[in-house]
Amino acid sequence: MKGALAYLLGWLTGIIFLLLEKDSNFVRFHTMQSTITFLAITVVGIILRLIPFFGWILGSLISLVGLILWIVGMVKAYQGEYYKFPIVGEIAEKQAERFNI
Repeated sequence: MKGALAYLLGWLTGIIFLLLEKDSNFVRFHTMQSTITFLAITVVGIILRLIPFFGWILGSLISLVGLILWIVGMVKAYQGEYYKFPIVGEIAEKQAERFNI
């Protein structure tokens, strides 16, 4: 359940659970994946929306991808799966291992 909650508010809950969770590698992985994924989507979306017309279109597409990843992440974590997002999943796994305090 905590793994799914890590996705609830994107990178914000990812960071909160990352700081609070000390025992579960599963939760730590999903918190790291949530943090990296949604922080990157937020930053890229903001930058793209500064570009007239095409930037707005691309920013909207990035937001749609973020929504899909949010739903998939929450469902997979709730089901107890170590589901890795493309590209970010490997990075999150390595960082979660390094963040093991």
